[in-house]
Amino acid sequence: MGQKKDLTGSEKSKIVRYLAEGCSSLKIAKLLKRDHRTIKRFIQNSQQGRKKRVEKPRRKITAHELRKVKRAAAKMPLATSLAIFQSCSITGVPKSTRCAILRDMAKVRKAERRPPLNKTHKLKRQDWAKKYLKTDFSKVLWTDEMRVSLDGPDGWARGWIGKGQRAPVPLRRQQGGGGVLVWAGIIKDELVGPFRVEDGVKLNSQSYCQFLEDTFFKQWCRKKSASFKKNMIFMQDNAPSHASKYSTAWLARKGIKEEKLMTWPPCSPDLNPIENLWSIIKCEIYKEGKQYTSLNSVWEAVVAAACNVDGEQIKTLTESMDGRLLSVLAKKGGYIGR
Repeated sequence: MGQKKDLTGSEKSKIVRYLAEGCSSLKIAKLLKRDHRTIKRFIQNSQQGRKKRVEKPRRKITAHELRKVKRAAAKMPLATSLAIFQSCSITGVPKSTRCAILRDMAKVRKAERRPPLNKTHKLKRQDWAKKYLKTDFSKVLWTDEMRVSLDGPDGWARGWIGKGQRAPVPLRRQQGGGGVLVWAGIIKDELVGPFRVEDGVKLNSQSYCQFLEDTFFKQWCRKKSASFKKNMIFMQDNAPSHASKYSTAWLARKGIKEEKLMTWPPCSPDLNPIENLWSIIKCEIYKEGKQYTSLNSVWEAVVAAACNVDGEQIKTLTESMDGRLLSVLAKKGGYIGR
């Protein structure tokens, strides 16, 4: 009989039943084929029962200190309860008390991942939806960049936010820092890329165009037929390196101009189906809290995750565009669910 660490719930029930029938601990161990010491330990622990928790006297908070805490919570959005109380020079208050006090004047929130839309943004989103309502989206190439870090996606921080306040929008970097910048595209049921931006390269207009030349045009587009290239519509967002005069003129020389270059409304990541592809890839590479020790290892994980995305998944994303446009119009330009 090997010694095991824990008893199952079924075994515990049987022990209680055997004890009620008058069986000894040694006989129970033989019946269950478990180590005698394990059975004795369970019986002893059950007989001892739980010790009553001794309540420690809590520090009383004055009305003046409460006002200081409320002002600090308003000035320090997303701060921890400890940081808020320390800024008020209030010490000796346990975490449970701090949180109980803050619940009356604030709530825990995540940082907002999407900037608020103003009236102009909503109007432009509606105009865009009306313009492309009859478009054949199977011919649209949806492109975007994604930055992957060694430790997981940014923007998961939580903290206390005063009631009536909005969570602040964090500054999001397009490139740089301890991570890898990845570019990819999807069209119909096909994945284009992913391609890795060289480490240390900042994507300005010139480097962006050179990157497209070395990857998208030479490695993918050149293999397509003339009719495919003629009908393809190229989509990119309004990042400075994308929307600059230099990049627009360069794409025009490549034949991507006028109706072949999709206009894009401001603040609209929810309308780009490739954002959902990024979510699929990030969930895969960071599952179970996975972290990476080098940029090459996280890049290899991105490539492996992208290879596991099949054509049906991509087709589902690209075919969702008709519904997204209708949702934008129904919400009068507001954000849609992703």
